[in-house]
Amino acid sequence: MASHRRPKQPSHGYTSVLTATAAVTVALSAQSASADPLPDPNKKGVQAQIDRLYEEATQATEKYNGAKEAAGTLKKEADSLQDSVARKQEALNELRRHLGSVATAQYRTGGLDPSLQLLLSADPDAYLDRASGLDRLSARQSETLQRFLSQQRALQQQRGEAAEKLGSLQDTREELGEKKAEIQGKLAQAQRLLNTLTAEERAERAAEEQRANRNSERVDLGDEASASGRTASAFDAAKSRVGMPYVWGAAGPGSFDCSGLTSWAFRQAGVSLPRTSQAQANFGTRINSLSALKPGDLIIMRTDLSHVGFYAGNGQILHSPKPGAQVRYESIARSGMPFMWGVRI
Repeated sequence: MASHRRPKQPSHGYTSVLTATAAVTVALSAQSASADPLPDPNKKGVQAQIDRLYEEATQATEKYNGAKEAAGTLKKEADSLQDSVARKQEALNELRRHLGSVATAQYRTGGLDPSLQLLLSADPDAYLDRASGLDRLSARQSETLQRFLSQQRALQQQRGEAAEKLGSLQDTREELGEKKAEIQGKLAQAQRLLNTLTAEERAERAAEEQRANRNSERVDLGDEASASGRTASAFDAAKSRVGMPYVWGAAGPGSFDCSGLTSWAFRQAGVSLPRTSQAQANFGTRINSLSALKPGDLIIMRTDLSHVGFYAGNGQILHSPKPGAQVRYESIARSGMPFMWGVRI
């Protein structure tokens, strides 16, 4: 015969634990359902975003530098063409005045030479094609007229070239403005993120920079010689800039971006380098092995070739690394940027 026993009732203490646990579970579930995700309490996510924005800003800076260099070249070419157009126009005007004087004299004496009818024609080329009396032109007049027409064609061609250069210059200046706005936007965004950090966290970032600067002062570069006298001179010039601030678009002597430092230093050694890291990457002799580099050789970093510095010896790079940093020595292995190749100038 089945036994019917009344279930044992839980004790008061056990019931209280169950009730409290359920209440906490419900409260946490409600909180997670209604609240936004909490930020990383250690701010590591924010700091990583700041570093990424700084890297993107330096990459955009090299594009800005390229557009600025192109704008400078285009302006020189456009100015040269415009000067040439002005000189040709003056020479053409002088030739026209000379022929006009001859026409006036001939008209007063009772006739107008066919060559001067040619000059006064609205379409000189067409007149030449259909003029049956061209054989009556004197050799000197014919030569003068041909020179006039040749100069007129050259003038028209150069005017077209100048207009094309000016159009390209305008496009490049617009690109400059876009890159400048991009850089400023990324730096402003990074600053806003920095402002979300606590004072203690900002102090920690500043301390890291100070440690990097102090380590730069104590770096052991070894005693390896440079590959040539000019690279040694450029490297010496760069070493004299240690401690100068990174400023995007700057090329010395008191502030630098990465390619600004290398181009400035080689200029002190009498060598004119292209302005951007991408152009410098293909300027000299490529050195594919890090172990084959000599002090003063260029080091090209990042897969998009957007960073450049000097090989300093003993596995160190001398460079202007990023916004908020100074020109300094750092371990290549700890730079956080992949080595692509070296360049010997």
